[in-house]
Amino acid sequence: MVHAKIAPSLLSSDFARLADECERMLSLGADYLHMDVMDGHFVPNLTLGAPIIECLRPHTKGFLDCHLMVSHPEQWVDDFARAGADLFCFHIEATTDASALIDRVHALNMKCGIAIKPKTPVASVIPLAHKLDQVLVMTVEPGFGGQSFMPECMDKVRELRAQFPDLDIEVDGGLAPENIEVAAQAGANVIVAGSSIFKASSPRDVISLFRKTVNDAQPTA
Repeated sequence: MVHAKIAPSLLSSDFARLADECERMLSLGADYLHMDVMDGHFVPNLTLGAPIIECLRPHTKGFLDCHLMVSHPEQWVDDFARAGADLFCFHIEATTDASALIDRVHALNMKCGIAIKPKTPVASVIPLAHKLDQVLVMTVEPGFGGQSFMPECMDKVRELRAQFPDLDIEVDGGLAPENIEVAAQAGANVIVAGSSIFKASSPRDVISLFRKTVNDAQPTA
């Protein structure tokens, strides 16, 4: 049985205080620190890369969940491994040999995830799921924060959970207190949220709500 892992998206943080923001989130109960890596090519936005992860690493013991929204993710594996990333998640749409890339990520002692866009069939990742530490089902189009949650993506989560009861299934995009129940009941257990945590009057309460809702949705023996 899986359990809740709450991953605030640092894309919504104050980048001028990134290390402090990471530690603040951990002190409020976060399990992961979700790092949105965008290259301005695979998605129409530009954020951070391996040099920032490397600078951040000495200042936090938090689990750095790196979501690469980039073209040719193969060229960045070594850099992120050296930088200290804990999990390297790439998009299935951005590579031609996902299986080999998974092996390479694992060989460099990082956990590996695959992300799929809202319009990408879940069938594209199912043959690889047994090799993965995590599957990320995007619930908005990748590239920008602040978009609305797409509940139709929950069918993918349900299918994954039915076939892989012990797999970490992450959802990212528009997650908030008003829709966390939908994601949890579908089977998601790793919850990425940016605006709904960072802009909340009490981020700790939002993180606690997410955790309780996901854990309460887990099947009982």
